[in-house]
Amino acid sequence: MESSFWAGWSDWAWLGSAVAAGAWVGLAALALATLVGAIVAGPSLLTAWRRARIRAQPFPPAWRAILRARMPGFARLPADLQLRLKQHVQVLLAEKPIIGCAGLEVTDEVRVLVAAQAALLLLGRRVALYPRLRQVLVYPGAFFVQRSAAGEGGVVHDGRRVLAGESWQQGQVILSWDDVLRGAAVADDGHNVVIHEFAHQLDQENGPANGAPWLGGPDGRRRRARWAAVMGAEFNALQQRVAAGAPGLIDPYGATDPAEFFAVVSEVFYERPQALAQGHPRLFSELAGYYRVNPLSW
Repeated sequence: MESSFWAGWSDWAWLGSAVAAGAWVGLAALALATLVGAIVAGPSLLTAWRRARIRAQPFPPAWRAILRARMPGFARLPADLQLRLKQHVQVLLAEKPIIGCAGLEVTDEVRVLVAAQAALLLLGRRVALYPRLRQVLVYPGAFFVQRSAAGEGGVVHDGRRVLAGESWQQGQVILSWDDVLRGAAVADDGHNVVIHEFAHQLDQENGPANGAPWLGGPDGRRRRARWAAVMGAEFNALQQRVAAGAPGLIDPYGATDPAEFFAVVSEVFYERPQALAQGHPRLFSELAGYYRVNPLSW
């Protein structure tokens, strides 16, 4: 009986080992299938996991000191938006290279102030963080670009323009550090080069900048129609005002074309919301709906 018992136990032990081995194989297969599924589903799951890890890290005290010293508007944000902005800064700096040009040294101050002002446009939007942006180039001051323009009779003229910022659909934003600093330091004059150029980046997510960034969702068609009506009317009114030489809240540069209009009024929305809401309530409402924040409460 004893030998029979041990023989039986040995058989059951072998069977248990086989079952256990099968379970491990099953778990390994499940893990592999999960990983493959995440890869097949695209980078979104892996990206979300990586970004969650970055956001969970403590915000460096030195970065916090830069925000408090150089960007007084940060302290005026509600506590929840301060936290969200810092988390966006962490992710942006982990993913988007910031490169100095013309001898500019890229310090933490440069990186944090560029990323923090760019993050303002993302505080209420549950979307990707500038998915087309590949790098940010920063010059010490205003920079020159060569531009060609057609004149009378179709004659093309080459000329140099002095710029404080520029956004390219190919994935670059170019900024003047002097203007980045000025935009961070003065948060209520309606002018901010970082907000302006990163508004262009949002506009360029669905094609060339045209003043009509993507408006999705179940009521996307209705939102796009209302956006076109409101923005078109406001753009035409600005062109008429500029042609008449009359003063106004919105910078005349916004009358250049619809893309510049969207970027210019985005600056005003974040920096002079009270004046925009009073003077252009429908325009303010459209921008508040798009950015999903209400700067009046700040």
